[in-house]
Amino acid sequence: MDTVFIIAEAGVNHNGDIKQACKLIDAAAEAGADAVKFQTFKSEKLVSKSALKARYQTENTADNDDSQLEMIKKLELRYEDFTQLKSYCDMIGIRFMTTPDESESADFIYDLVDVYKIGSGELTNIPYLKHIAAKGKPIILSTGMSFLGEVEAAVNAILQTLPEINSSFPPLTLMHCTTDYPADYEDVNLKAMLTMKNAFNLPVGYSDHTMGIEISIAAAALGATVIEKHFTLDKNMEGPDHKASLEPKRLKAMVTAIRNVEKAFSGDALKKPTPNEMDMRLLIRKSLIADRFLKAGTRLAPDMFSIKRPGNGVQPSDLDKISGMTLLKDLPEDEMLTWKHLK
Repeated sequence: MDTVFIIAEAGVNHNGDIKQACKLIDAAAEAGADAVKFQTFKSEKLVSKSALKARYQTENTADNDDSQLEMIKKLELRYEDFTQLKSYCDMIGIRFMTTPDESESADFIYDLVDVYKIGSGELTNIPYLKHIAAKGKPIILSTGMSFLGEVEAAVNAILQTLPEINSSFPPLTLMHCTTDYPADYEDVNLKAMLTMKNAFNLPVGYSDHTMGIEISIAAAALGATVIEKHFTLDKNMEGPDHKASLEPKRLKAMVTAIRNVEKAFSGDALKKPTPNEMDMRLLIRKSLIADRFLKAGTRLAPDMFSIKRPGNGVQPSDLDKISGMTLLKDLPEDEMLTWKHLK
């Protein structure tokens, strides 16, 4: 991939409503994201009855007595809904993605996705990682909550299982992230993304759970090949992830900023003026300007000149060079010395 691949993470911010999901697709496309991503799961296969809700989930949902299972059941879409969403994405012109959260859903989405995105919660689920790797599609793996050794075990399991594939995506991309909603800036530890890149010689990206867009932009500048960011139509909607998500205008601002960062890194790395700078050099740089009327035949000395704009005459850096030279024609006061006066 020559450009940063930007995933607009809709997740479960559709609140179980396929119409809302389609509006999220529209917003992601309008923002200029490369892909919009959902989450596909069967609640009973993902969460046990005894699983508690995370603190942020309790804070952002009205039914505080609900278990985690009861909460995500309300956010579950049917398999046929994802088939419709894939078709809608194709019609709109944005790539459809969805994270499967258990094996049955991973099998179901095989024909719907070009790339498997695996969430941080599955990093140590080695049987699951092998199950997906055996399908022979590129994998983007989030690494939140993990130690480097756990990432290494996951990488080895995937690469040992993944068959050779032919895709514009790398076989495996590692996503640094902080699994907290929202994540504090002090907890981002963005340099860990580079640690993984160096440790595994794999492309890396960043899954951003902070409230702003700055860290995604910084990650792109550091070399992230994939950026993932949660978004919503309205941060005030009820649901576990809305508060820590961007609204459409901010999502678009993030995409625009990342594309601008890409442009800034597109040069040839040679230190030289741009064509526009060549014009500015004449206006902004300075030349030697006569402090007084200098008659032809005058032997030049440094104290005869001021240094002023514009910059298309003899440069201040040549002051020592012209000292002692003879002026060939008159130079009026406050006029620029040129090489024609000396040749």
